[in-house]
Amino acid sequence: MLDLRDVSSFTDTLIICSGGNSRQVQAISDEIQDQLKSRGDIPSAVEGYTYAEWILMDYGDYVINIFTDKTRAYYDLERLWRDAKSVEVPPEPPPVKRTRKKSSTSTT
Repeated sequence: MLDLRDVSSFTDTLIICSGGNSRQVQAISDEIQDQLKSRGDIPSAVEGYTYAEWILMDYGDYVINIFTDKTRAYYDLERLWRDAKSVEVPPEPPPVKRTRKKSSTSTT
């Protein structure tokens, strides 16, 4: 994730990720859209979904780029935007393990 506020005016944040193949790239895109839609965020544009070598999702303040590994290496956006600040993404906390309550049953 790159903070572009000091180096560009088209967006604040550029998110770059990749999948091993086109299906994985589409699955990543679908999940991102589902999660953001549940928060009320709808992209103004999604490009590249059909071929899924590079899917670009424009949310205004942030743009998400999802590549196949090969395409990511070829375009090397991290090098292109090397003057941008890299933003550390905190790890997701582990899911809370739910325990079942024992039901109290009476025997007669």
